[in-house]
Amino acid sequence: MLIRDKERFFTKPWVVCICAIFCCLLWGSAFPCVKIGYKLFEIDSESVPSLMLFAGTRFTLAGVFVIAFGSATKRRFLLPRPRNIWRILLVALFQTILQYTFFYVGVAHTFGVKASILNGLGVFFTIISACFIFRTEKFNLIKLAGCILGFGGIVLLNLGGDFSFEFTLLGEGFVIFSGLSSAVAAGLVKVFSKHEDTTALCGYQFFIGGIILVIIGLSFGGRIPHFGVGGAFMLIYLAFLSACAFTLQGFLLKYNPVSKVAVFKSTNPLFGAVFSAIILGESEQLLSVFTLVALVLVCAGIFVINKFGERKRAIPPTQENSQ
Repeated sequence: MLIRDKERFFTKPWVVCICAIFCCLLWGSAFPCVKIGYKLFEIDSESVPSLMLFAGTRFTLAGVFVIAFGSATKRRFLLPRPRNIWRILLVALFQTILQYTFFYVGVAHTFGVKASILNGLGVFFTIISACFIFRTEKFNLIKLAGCILGFGGIVLLNLGGDFSFEFTLLGEGFVIFSGLSSAVAAGLVKVFSKHEDTTALCGYQFFIGGIILVIIGLSFGGRIPHFGVGGAFMLIYLAFLSACAFTLQGFLLKYNPVSKVAVFKSTNPLFGAVFSAIILGESEQLLSVFTLVALVLVCAGIFVINKFGERKRAIPPTQENSQ
């Protein structure tokens, strides 16, 4: 597909809508599937090295999938430009190493429904980083109001039926840190995709980040006690959803303003909550008044920021690198 054809395709509103919602659907299914993966591989959720080993295996495989796809489409082995290796390493640090170390540990120490809603804060972090770190848009009172709505939902979610504030660093705290890392990664992909082929950037950051997580996990005694057919299929699915969703999001970010893509992430908590309720049987958590109101507040905050907030300044797309 020619550069202009890609630009026209990925900037069509219906394409952005369908692709972004599909990404969120995949990410939402990850919440309960990760927990099922722990059980299938008999991984001790208290063993951080084992969680990192599991995450590293998943993302190394995701990198292989993306690189294989890119090589097949380009009809040659996909390699990044040597001068862009540092960019790939930086994306890998935030997108794979930090985000998913926090994510895997956090999900292991909290309800899947709660984790999915907390992870929705990543949208706010994306907008805040765009305003104050990457400086691609201005922060205003409307966006502040949206953030207050979102954080109000998080506070309400943690009140519980007895009005006690339940919050742990390894659980809810790490899930929030995961969203923060994801926000920085989204900004980096937006900027770096001007210098490197998007598929190469996504594939190699997964592969390198995954290998680093595997090395760290093994070095500190991580282990995967059991490997069966069910676990293998779950690992393949988790790797596929990461490879597909992040690469597709990479193309959306390349050709669209960050805010235009981020607004659809309001569906992440919804999909995560629904999948967790159905697959993990956390229906009581999903049907809790506190959870439902918190979910509404989080999504309302995201909607307010992206609907009424000042639009991000469009950055003219640049040509896809030949590499």
